[in-house]
Amino acid sequence: MSHFSFFKTHRTWEDWLGMALGVLIVLSPWFPTQAAHEMVDAERSFIVLNTFTVGLLVFGLAQLEYVALQRWEEVAEILLGLWLIVSPYIFGYADEGTLRLWHTSLGCLVVILASFQLWQDWDLSEQELAKHGQ
Repeated sequence: MSHFSFFKTHRTWEDWLGMALGVLIVLSPWFPTQAAHEMVDAERSFIVLNTFTVGLLVFGLAQLEYVALQRWEEVAEILLGLWLIVSPYIFGYADEGTLRLWHTSLGCLVVILASFQLWQDWDLSEQELAKHGQ
């Protein structure tokens, strides 16, 4: 049972992993494995703006969790991950296979990590949440 308690505790490395995911999301439009299809510059800049905003928010929320843990931060990360997953279909770049794959994969990782953290913190009191990272 001691191994199970390891999974019940929100650790700071999880917050660092969330910050790394935010950086990867920001950099994803420039990954070298992108398809050779040329998008119109206006479409490309809108996609980059969306990706930059989502990545920056994921990074900021993970950093905020590291400093002052609250449950709403994890819920917001879940919503951002879901938004990143559906973004290729909403903004019309679902045919750009590699970028869609990156955004779907990174969004799923954000949702999984945030859901795991929310599960870990669900039964904690406000005082226990405040002790996170100390």
